[in-house]
Amino acid sequence: MPKTGKARIVFLVGGIASGKSSVAAQLERLGAICIDLDQISREVLVPGSALLKDIAKEFGADLIQADGSLDRHKLALRAFVSAERTAALEALELPAIKKELVERIKCIQLVQKQAPCIVVEVPLPDKMGPLLELADEVLGVICPRELRRIRALDRGMSEHDFERRVARQLSDADLLALCDTTLDNSGDQESLKEQLQKWWNERFV
Repeated sequence: MPKTGKARIVFLVGGIASGKSSVAAQLERLGAICIDLDQISREVLVPGSALLKDIAKEFGADLIQADGSLDRHKLALRAFVSAERTAALEALELPAIKKELVERIKCIQLVQKQAPCIVVEVPLPDKMGPLLELADEVLGVICPRELRRIRALDRGMSEHDFERRVARQLSDADLLALCDTTLDNSGDQESLKEQLQKWWNERFV
């Protein structure tokens, strides 16, 4: 159906090596504007930011390196030792990420009024609960774990790194439960492209 009014906000989710970035690139070619939430999470931690100061206060001033940047490895060692410490970090990070995301969405809607769709590429959807309320639709890219493993290794990722990343992500069943719509990326690129074109046509053509 034709899209009217403000741009539709779509959260794009998928496991490691599922093809999420490929889908985002195709959506951009179709006319969507994409926002990388992982990039925002890095930008809110630039030297001198309020969030960086709050994290240093919570987890230790020595996390700030000589150039003012965050020692991410040292933070990980302190923040991921327990569920409580991880929750403490998320309580600081998520409001800052949400605030920046909302501002970017508003800016796009104001400046690029003809954009039919704003796609937010979400790295860890289970950690983004407060953000999901912003989405009109959650679009998932689904691919069997073994096929994702093969694709990841073909791209040069080590087996250990793949397993480590998978362990931090939602199971396929939990990911499916978050999605309003899914794309099956167990086939070739042409199949994925056809599914995506159909999804786009149903909403914006």
